[in-house]
Amino acid sequence: MDFKIKVRTALLEQNKSMKQLSEELGISQAYLSDIVNGNRKADHYRERIMNILKIN
Repeated sequence: MDFKIKVRTALLEQNKSMKQLSEELGISQAYLSDIVNGNRKADHYRERIMNILKIN
């Protein structure tokens, strides 16, 4: 499954917003959106996103 779909599904299931996730990561919403949409290569943030949202 596509990373973007996994993240958006997990956010919906956990009733979290992109804003909340970006705050947990300490990055802007725009930067998070770029990572989720595959426009930025940031593997360390991808791993943190997966850990926070408990996705594999």
